[in-house]
Amino acid sequence: MKSALRVAITAAIVGVAAVGCGATAAATPGQGISARLLGQGHVGDSDYVLREYTLAPGGSTGWHYQDGAAYVHVISGTLSHYGPDCALNGIHGPGDISSEPPGPGNVHDGRNEGSEPVVMDVLYIQPTGMPTSVDTPAPNCAASTASESIGE
Repeated sequence: MKSALRVAITAAIVGVAAVGCGATAAATPGQGISARLLGQGHVGDSDYVLREYTLAPGGSTGWHYQDGAAYVHVISGTLSHYGPDCALNGIHGPGDISSEPPGPGNVHDGRNEGSEPVVMDVLYIQPTGMPTSVDTPAPNCAASTASESIGE
């Protein structure tokens, strides 16, 4: 299933643009994250970007949001997803597909709290010329969540 989904997404992108390689993670200050560009294209008012991310154990995407749609397909490992209220709102394993709502009110952080790397493909459908993600400071609740964890 993994390769079929990847082939379908890549074929859709190749249909609208040339395929390129090489990129770095857009959501900094992430830690332990690397990225590889699988494809990109442009249709109408939207840019399509497909990246494969690898998130090392203990790594984080960093707090960020997207201006457009983002669809995540976990290939391997377990991704823990934290939303704008700093609460864990999803645990995604191999084969899981999820989406991110756009906009600055939807900041989030993806973390690898497991012992093996998380590999995931992310398809971004962004307004033309916008970055695939926008780094943000951690929400105010992140400080209180961190101090609660330290106190336990």
